[in-house]
Parts: sequence; C-alpha cells; structure tokens
Amino acid sequence: MQSLQNILDYVIFTVGDYSLKVSMIVKILLIIIITRLLVYVIKRMLFRRTEVDEHEKGNIQAIYQIIRYIVWIITFGLVLETMGIKVTLLLAGSAALLVGIGLGLQQTFNDVISGIILLTERSIKINDVLEIDGNVVKIQTIGIRTSKGLNTDDISIIIPNSLITTSKVINWSHQNDKTRFRIDVGVAYGSNVDDVIRILEESAFEHPDVYDRELTQGRLMGFGSSSLDFQLLFFSKNTFGIGSVKSDIRRIIVKKFDENDIVIAFPQLDVYIKPNEPAFK
Repeated sequence: MQSLQNILDYVIFTVGDYSLKVSMIVKILLIIIITRLLVYVIKRMLFRRTEVDEHEKGNIQAIYQIIRYIVWIITFGLVLETMGIKVTLLLAGSAALLVGIGLGLQQTFNDVISGIILLTERSIKINDVLEIDGNVVKIQTIGIRTSKGLNTDDISIIIPNSLITTSKVINWSHQNDKTRFRIDVGVAYGSNVDDVIRILEESAFEHPDVYDRELTQGRLMGFGSSSLDFQLLFFSKNTFGIGSVKSDIRRIIVKKFDENDIVIAFPQLDVYIKPNEPAFK
C-alpha cells in the first residue's frame, strides 16, 4: 500500500512551484473515462427508441449534441482544476489575451454561436432539405461550428453555421413532408388549350413520386410573344431528388405532345424586305 502511495506521489516534472504528480494523471484519466461513459449512457438513453420519424430523430440528435458539448466543457474545467490550475483566475488573468484571440477568431466564434442557435432553436434539423445560395442540400449533421450536407450530386458539403443563420435559406421540409413544384412550358399559338392542360396533368399523374392527383393542376399563365405559356403544379415527397422527377415528367410531356401534334413554341421573327427604290425619280 505504501508503495502504491509512493507511485501516486511521484513527481513527473516540476516548473517553479508547480509539480505534476502521477496521481494527477490518474485522476485526469478517470475523469475522461467517466465522461466518455456518461456521454455513452446519455446517447443510449436518448436513442433507445427505434420507431421514431426523421423529424423527431433530428430533434433528439440536436439535444444530444448540446448535452455532449456541455459535459465536455465541464470536464475540461475539472481537468484544469485537477492539474492545480484555477479556471477563474486563469480567465481573469488572460482577459486581454482572450480579447485578442476573439478578434482574430471572430468568424470562428460567429460560426460557434450560430451552431448553438441552430441546435437550440431547431429551425434546421437533420434530414431537412435546404436551398442555400441556389444549392439544394440535405443536412446530415449539425455541429458546433459547421454542418455537413449532401447535395444533389451526392457530394458532401461542409457549411459554416453562420452561413445558414445569416443568409436567406429555404427549408423545403420544415412544415410538411411534401412540397409543391412547378414546370413551365410554352406551346405554339393555335394549340388546343384544354388538350394541353389535360396532357400536362396526365404527365404528372404517370410519375410515381407525384403525391396527389387532386392537387395537380395545369394552368394557362399568359400570352407570350411567341407562345401560349402554361404551368404544371404538383406536389411531391421526393424533395431532394426533385430534379430527376421534373426531368422524367418533362420527357413524358414531350412524348405526349408529339402524339397529339402539339408543338413546343420557340421564338419566331418575321422579316419584311422592301425592294430597293431609286433615290431620285
């Protein structure tokens, strides 16, 4: 027993009045191990339910992230106290240094604060489909400084959290699991309007990702300079893959237009050439 106490009291190194003992290292390792076990237990408790929808899963993930960061911050303070470093005195003595670091890492702190806002406010959740600066991204993880998303080309994108909180962001899946989309098309003058609307709606009906027939609608939107302008409105749950859905529906529209002799309009210009006349008679 005395030998164990001697080992724990063994001084690894000394700097001035400060000495780092083996007992301190053991306590630090125990604190880290206990923290990891605590975080693991919290995660198991939060995710113990298997039958949860995607929105609830995103909420649970956000709560877990917040708890994990708080636990590790407390652990960091305990480690410093175990090493004999007073956290309060350290913060008070390094106030000027922290101001300088804060100015240099202003954008990083901005991202961190934005991450805390996202995790607490939960306006953006895991698996939400966002449109940011014209890019459609499906959120996979929300971190304290950055979030990771997957774009429509299956490429992972690292997004600074401040970009989400300060930019205009369209959340396609915030309120409903289905979203309304539109396809615009112009046909030649002289086409039968009723036939065009019927074909547009039937083209949408044929696609399996279109949500509801009753909510699908073809409209005559206006009279263009070279075309009758129509719009097809439909709802789909496949928000993230809507590019492929629209492409498939357009292909069906083109095929049905060909079968019914309906011409997709293109700009036309009539040119009249006057014959040359003598300048003097």
